[in-house]
Amino acid sequence: MTDALVSASQPQAHGPTVAVALGGGGARGLAHIHVIEVLDELGIRPVLISGASIGAVMGAAMAAGMTGREIREHTLAAIGHPSRIMNRLWSLRPTRFSDVVAGGFRVGQFNLERILKAFLPETLPETFEDLSIPLKVVTADYYAQCECVCDSGPLFPAIAASAALPAVFRPVVISGRVMIDGGLWNPVPFDHLLGKADITIGVDVIGHPPAGTADVPNSIDSLYGATQLTMRSIVTLKLEKGAPDIFLRPDVGRFRVLDFVKAEEVLAASAGIRDELKRALDEKLSAV
Repeated sequence: MTDALVSASQPQAHGPTVAVALGGGGARGLAHIHVIEVLDELGIRPVLISGASIGAVMGAAMAAGMTGREIREHTLAAIGHPSRIMNRLWSLRPTRFSDVVAGGFRVGQFNLERILKAFLPETLPETFEDLSIPLKVVTADYYAQCECVCDSGPLFPAIAASAALPAVFRPVVISGRVMIDGGLWNPVPFDHLLGKADITIGVDVIGHPPAGTADVPNSIDSLYGATQLTMRSIVTLKLEKGAPDIFLRPDVGRFRVLDFVKAEEVLAASAGIRDELKRALDEKLSAV
């Protein structure tokens, strides 16, 4: 490692600033934990975080002051085993479980805001203003057909809206606007970091269907695969317009969007991103 990276391992009052964009991709986004851990290891505190979908969830935890290790430990404790997931869902029962769904058990009707509160750390604040790092949460306005960026006011509705994947979770109403998964509009929101830091990092966890097979996907896999195609197209166009200083794509393609129970496998498969990020930061910090 160069002296620049070694010196970066200690928190600094001065020096190059870093901003991070954490992308959407469901369970594949657990790979974001590696990025957060590496930044912790190097003593780098982002001046701004932007996030879409699972990236908004991970970004909120980081912005609240949680370390990567704390996020990893909480994640594995909360969703690392099917029984743990069921226990968390069962904890919703003191209020009517019917509140978790709208109009009964129908596709796309699960109330993600209530579910997130059952799974996320209790230390997360209620508002953006109480975060220790500025956070921009990307959502998509269903009726206006445009992006909406939340960076003030109530935190949980914004996170829930950003991760409200259609056909699984019901939309979230914010200030009279119906919001859905922000990753469908802006899968890796690195454009919101423009001009905000010396070094910008974008993390793409969209993934792709596993190659080398001719199997015809089932209807659900086809739906999510088509969504990946659209998201990939959006990111490709954005990169052509202007890429972040560091752009990472962890090896998460073989996992499905709802494979949260495979958290340990996702983390193991994507661990290579750690060294890639360190090398990239070494190069960028040396050049600053």
